[in-house]
Amino acid sequence: MKAIITNSYGGPEVLEYTDQPDPKVAPDAVLVRVKAAGVNPVDWKIVAGYLDALMHMHFPLIPGWDVSGVVEAVGVDATEYAVGDEVMGYVRKDEVQHGTFAELVSAPVRTLARKPASLNWQQAAGLPLAGLTAYQALKRVGTRQGETVLVHAAAGGVGSLAVQIAVAQGARVIGTASERNHEFLRSLGAEPVTYGDGLAGRVRELAPEGVDVAVDFVGGGAVDVSQEVLKDRTRVVSVADGEVKAKGGHMVWVRPDSADLTALGDLAEAGKLTVPVDATFPLSEAAEAFRRSMAGRTRGKIVLDVS
Repeated sequence: MKAIITNSYGGPEVLEYTDQPDPKVAPDAVLVRVKAAGVNPVDWKIVAGYLDALMHMHFPLIPGWDVSGVVEAVGVDATEYAVGDEVMGYVRKDEVQHGTFAELVSAPVRTLARKPASLNWQQAAGLPLAGLTAYQALKRVGTRQGETVLVHAAAGGVGSLAVQIAVAQGARVIGTASERNHEFLRSLGAEPVTYGDGLAGRVRELAPEGVDVAVDFVGGGAVDVSQEVLKDRTRVVSVADGEVKAKGGHMVWVRPDSADLTALGDLAEAGKLTVPVDATFPLSEAAEAFRRSMAGRTRGKIVLDVS
């Protein structure tokens, strides 16, 4: 199979487009013929070596955790799927080596859900990691109907999904973004505010009594600002601020979860969730996809088209 690999830590320049052996299929896994693979900031951070202290890495390493594709073979105990099923998944395994930037990936069934018919292959590949991050963050702080939710970095890949999920849950959403993304946020159902100095005051203008929940997908002081405007300072969750628990809030490291991913698929099928795709690259141009992600100014998701 064709795959993107790296034999060492480094920047996008260490990525190679090569031939690799087809993956083996574990008893509780299926072999997926990849149609598209989502690109996330964690992918280039892994290649750069930033997660070396956290996870076991093995070279040659195929990056990528997000996938959409078609089941081509099933493991001896993988009864959940059959050959020909269309699936999507957040294929994070216990150790990092055999990722989704390839024509084939062996995916444990616990990491998969059925692909919604309402999403194309690229959208489905962009949903799992970002959608699960947003869904699990909102769940961690118990977001409820009628509450006001503040979403930091609301126009990004995770934030844009968090906005839609919270709106679908019946919440009012205030989202931070640059002014060029304000109309985009309005189209998703959020009330936009410009990030930067004075953010707490701008949020107070929209919600004088404060907000019920805050979700931080950017770091850089967002937790501190959130606690200035929260009714309850503990109802803040972050994926980017390592000090959030010490400040009384919650940290989320997204987990593969078939039930949660199925719930996201159900929202998509109900017309309540779509996946904005910022850019698509062929598999052979994964390095360019990394560079675009590293620039940090995407609106929605970056995806590799593998098919």
